[in-house]
Amino acid sequence: MRRFVITLIVIAVIAVILVGLYIAGSKMQKKQMAQKEQMMAAAQQTSMLIIDKKMMKLKEAGLPKMVMEQTPKRYQNAKMPIVKAKVGPQILNLICDDGIFDELPTKGEVKAMVSGIYIVGVKSIRGKKKAAAEEPKKKGFTAKLRQKQREIQKEYEQEERAKAAQKASKVEEKAKREKAKKITK
Repeated sequence: MRRFVITLIVIAVIAVILVGLYIAGSKMQKKQMAQKEQMMAAAQQTSMLIIDKKMMKLKEAGLPKMVMEQTPKRYQNAKMPIVKAKVGPQILNLICDDGIFDELPTKGEVKAMVSGIYIVGVKSIRGKKKAAAEEPKKKGFTAKLRQKQREIQKEYEQEERAKAAQKASKVEEKAKREKAKKITK
């Protein structure tokens, strides 16, 4: 009997923790989507020549001092996709979105959407194209996790857009019904 009670308490605590993590995760995901929309709104199209691209720590990337001061300490040692590119007459180190990092060619010209020092998207690629005969490198565990996370994020964004469209159509229908009621009175 005593073991049964202890087991129930442990299960209840685990359930509460999982529910808390789910709620916190959904809030963080909504916040991330809002930030992504703001970055897309502020993005500008620029033409650049990609010199080099690497996964490296922010401390080693040679980013401006102001960026390093604003970055939380836990992210300064995390490996990020860094792109060294020639934009106009100057050579810059830029942070790249995980989803487009693999698409960027080295030693190739790209028209990209850039928001500050963050490459948000790629419009067109000119120059060296990856040969179709090339075998892709075997992906590591973290690369597979990032790919899976990108796929789940896209699905979530599509679901959120569908919910928003459904909500808007319901509001529209309600407004039509109220307008029809006013006309009949």
